[in-house]
Amino acid sequence: MLLFFTTHTRLAIAPNTTFMENQEIQILLVEDNKSDAALTIRALKKHNLANNLIHLIDGAQALDFIFGKGEFAGRNPEFKPKVIFLDNKMPKVSGLEVLRVIKGDERTKLIPVVMMTSSKEEKDILESHKLGVNSYVVKPLGFENFSKTIADLGFYWLAVNNPPQQL
Repeated sequence: MLLFFTTHTRLAIAPNTTFMENQEIQILLVEDNKSDAALTIRALKKHNLANNLIHLIDGAQALDFIFGKGEFAGRNPEFKPKVIFLDNKMPKVSGLEVLRVIKGDERTKLIPVVMMTSSKEEKDILESHKLGVNSYVVKPLGFENFSKTIADLGFYWLAVNNPPQQL
């Protein structure tokens, strides 16, 4: 089952709606760039890795989703994603701040987070690792390189990696 939201605008959820109450989320993609999000989803779909994928467009939305608050009130936060692909430079709440909150909370600190960004700045790389990022990936240029990198990441985090049973 593919759960893909084209969130080029805010995702509309009716108040008090139970959202994905009993659904396992495999990939939480937090990316504000429409083109990068579309390429990421396309690469994952091509390799059958996009099942139960949620795409959100900013860090505030990501935190609300992860903790079942705001527009995602009623979503059971016990259902955690297997991996979060997180852009760094986003509106409202940056990827670094999202990472800080996730890794600073006992309920979510074991969720693998892959920072996927165009920033090669040493300060961003260092800060991400200090905060506990599981991987820092600079988005490759060119469709083929980008697609291969995304497919490899998806395969690793969904099929190869062995996380603890109680994420």
